[in-house]
Amino acid sequence: MTDAPSRLRARPLSPHLQVWRWHITMWTSILHRVTGSALYGGALILAIWAICLAAGPEAYATFKACLGSPLGKLVLFGLTLAVFYHLANGVRHLVWDAGKGLDVKTADATAVAAFAFAIVSTLVTWAIALVTGAL
Repeated sequence: MTDAPSRLRARPLSPHLQVWRWHITMWTSILHRVTGSALYGGALILAIWAICLAAGPEAYATFKACLGSPLGKLVLFGLTLAVFYHLANGVRHLVWDAGKGLDVKTADATAVAAFAFAIVSTLVTWAIALVTGAL
């Protein structure tokens, strides 16, 4: 039998976020989860688009006006960024699943590459949309 004081002994605590050194791979992990959640919101917007399209011209015009507003365009820009970031980081995870790129130097470099890919791809996509008159 164990005595009561040994069972009640203080257990070690994990380091608090204020003393933990943040690094880029922590950011990529957190942002992968955040962008994955944001994409659920994008799926809801897509579902609302389909419902408004089926509901008729008035409902679709209202939906189009909402997404065509500055706030709607900001949301669409954010979703575009989320798609490209989630894609790039998903490819990183796929490579990691193959057992490659797990050393710190490579993981940090691919994290920077994922951020760069997401930003450049989003800007190019929106530039094409502006030039072609899609916006």
